[in-house]
Amino acid sequence: MLTFLGFAMIATFLVLIMLKKMSPIAALVLIPALFCVFAGKGAHLGDYVIDGVGKLAPTAAMLMFAIVYFGVMIDVGLFDPIVKGILRFCKADPMRVVVGTAVLAAIVSLDGDGSTTFMITVSAMYPLYKRLGLSLVVMTGVAATANGVMNTLPWGGPTARAATALKLDAADIFVPMIPALAVGLLSVFVLAYVLGLKERRRVGTLVLPSGADEEPELVTVAAGAGSAGERVGAAVPESGSGAPASGGAAGDEGFQGLDPHRATLRPRLYWFNAGLTVALLTAMIMELLPIPVLFLLGAALVLTVNFPHMPDQKARIAAHADNVLNVAGMVFAAAVFTGVLSGTGMVKHMADWLVGAIPEGMGPHMALVTGLLSLPLTYFMSNDGFYFGVLPVLAEAGAAHGVSPLEIARASLVGQALHMSSPLVPAVYVLVGMAKVEFGDHTRFTVKWAALTCLVVLAAGMVFGII
Repeated sequence: MLTFLGFAMIATFLVLIMLKKMSPIAALVLIPALFCVFAGKGAHLGDYVIDGVGKLAPTAAMLMFAIVYFGVMIDVGLFDPIVKGILRFCKADPMRVVVGTAVLAAIVSLDGDGSTTFMITVSAMYPLYKRLGLSLVVMTGVAATANGVMNTLPWGGPTARAATALKLDAADIFVPMIPALAVGLLSVFVLAYVLGLKERRRVGTLVLPSGADEEPELVTVAAGAGSAGERVGAAVPESGSGAPASGGAAGDEGFQGLDPHRATLRPRLYWFNAGLTVALLTAMIMELLPIPVLFLLGAALVLTVNFPHMPDQKARIAAHADNVLNVAGMVFAAAVFTGVLSGTGMVKHMADWLVGAIPEGMGPHMALVTGLLSLPLTYFMSNDGFYFGVLPVLAEAGAAHGVSPLEIARASLVGQALHMSSPLVPAVYVLVGMAKVEFGDHTRFTVKWAALTCLVVLAAGMVFGII
């Protein structure tokens, strides 16, 4: 009964948000509350919610202060050189823009934090997508999938969880997986190239006037219109995500991405800000302090040094308050969903049912089975639930047939590209919120490409003999 209710609750949630019948926050709260009553455990709903909120509170705090920290760093110009390099590569070509999105997301993902990746990527690329009229779900889909592959870094979370759950060395799990993960990342770049070509065909051929290097005006040649259709700063059709494209008039933001003349720039403090960020990320990787504490201290320090006057500090906090409120609200709403899933026992029954459904003859192939199961399980469950609850069971089943726990652990990393678009991942709400994309649109577009990327990683792992 609980198994059926668990799958039904998740299916109901996904259907309602993809059909836009409910907002994600409302669905994350009301649907699990309703199914908790159906399970006959309505009297314990308060306990489940408080437990879920308690577990996600550190994540919410981390995201709140990370948004403030990196938001201010974007304001003061820390990432402008990277953004300029990416935009110089992109020029006004939709294909290059989409590939640049994947490259930027992959590079920034080296810090191991999804929310950071999405804040920087969206801040840099959003104006360019709007200016050229490109589909915003292409941006969110490519960024999430690239980050999902990179999320397997030892300091990103899943690898450390797998090592802890199976009492293995994280390096023994991750290092042999590098060739398969490299193939997965290459497949993301290929996907970005294909989607970019599709966007180029949709909006037309985009060219730049000769001799324009820094901030050239956009010249759009309408698809099929030939030279007669050439016009400067022309509007383009609506994006595929349903969000209106922004062609704008000639002379507006162009496609510079970040305003090079904004009043918040602090060029004299560039190396201080860069050093502080490197120190923060180093401390995070070395686990010198809990991540929420690091970002809390970092946000306070960067505000004080860059904006010593109180009105300026208040203005910067107010500028990022919308993102902070949206993300924190979504995280606490997700706490209701995860609290009910765990508290009622639905998630355990679902996992036990899936493991029990594995045919006896598949025992010698448990690594392959683990890889395939990692796609749906890490999408519908938190990483903690999968790695600490399900993975040991899969490893034990594999050991009975002579399958090494290391192979099981490596295979468990396969589903991370899909996991990063799960409604249970707080960072995805940073992505869709800043990109102004409906979560349902993002899910509908991204899931198929992320799942394909996961299968590519799994196939590469088997070909290389890693899994």
